[in-house]
Amino acid sequence: MPGDDTTPLVPGLYLVATPIGNLGDITLRALDVLKRADRIACEDTRQTQKLLNHFGIATPTVSYHQHNERQRASELIEALKAGGRIALVSDAGMPGISDPGNWLVSESIAAGIAVIPIPGANAALSALVASGLPAGEFHFVGFLPEKSGARRTRLEELAAEARKALRTLIFYEAPHRILDTLADLESVWGTQLRVVAARELTKIHEEFLRGTVADVRRMLAARDRIRGEFTLLVEAPAQSSAERIAGPRDTIAGRVARLQAEAGIDEKEALKKLARETGQSRSEVYRELQRERARRH
Repeated sequence: MPGDDTTPLVPGLYLVATPIGNLGDITLRALDVLKRADRIACEDTRQTQKLLNHFGIATPTVSYHQHNERQRASELIEALKAGGRIALVSDAGMPGISDPGNWLVSESIAAGIAVIPIPGANAALSALVASGLPAGEFHFVGFLPEKSGARRTRLEELAAEARKALRTLIFYEAPHRILDTLADLESVWGTQLRVVAARELTKIHEEFLRGTVADVRRMLAARDRIRGEFTLLVEAPAQSSAERIAGPRDTIAGRVARLQAEAGIDEKEALKKLARETGQSRSEVYRELQRERARRH
């Protein structure tokens, strides 16, 4: 339970979850820790100050973000060793989950400093429990690579890992990349892949788009503008026993070889023909072919 103003906090590093949208999601315990900590390490001091001002909290803040993480961690560790009480927050949600924090936590533990989690709002779990997708086993991935080739490779790796058992994959995605990511998901798993796109969680315009990956992509593509951060959930299907016996799905290399044999053309022409059939550019098909070959060696 929250203590009174005269009771000092136990020395240590406090990982404090903050609201991901609705300020009402802050916990009483989080407010108590933020109020009584010696200082608050913030991903963005300006963003956190809005929260502190709203609740009338005057605790000093210091920046702690990806560009100063290691340098600032050393300073904070010294303060913690001296018996300090430091609260760590990100702009929204739980620090360390796709946000700075892991380095400071590891260094604190190595230094024998107590690390105390203060639970609260989290976009991944909030989206999962309301998605309707299986929640018994899930894999939080976070943000996928920004570049198309690297993103497709990562999704192919996840598809290979998911072959043995059904599970839900959870991604974070920005509005300007959501359509490209959905297109890559469709390419890797097919049009009937079941997905849920959760947008603006806990905010006024909270929305869940449920259906096949093709359906959800079509719904979003029809909008004049796509706004808000997305939590994207994917029901990664397990491979059937028949598929496991037959082996993996047809490869780019196999399709290129078959086109060469059937049409009597060289690899370059086969790549062009396959690109036309799949609606991809020849360079995209060639990159996929190279990734397949690299995985075999």
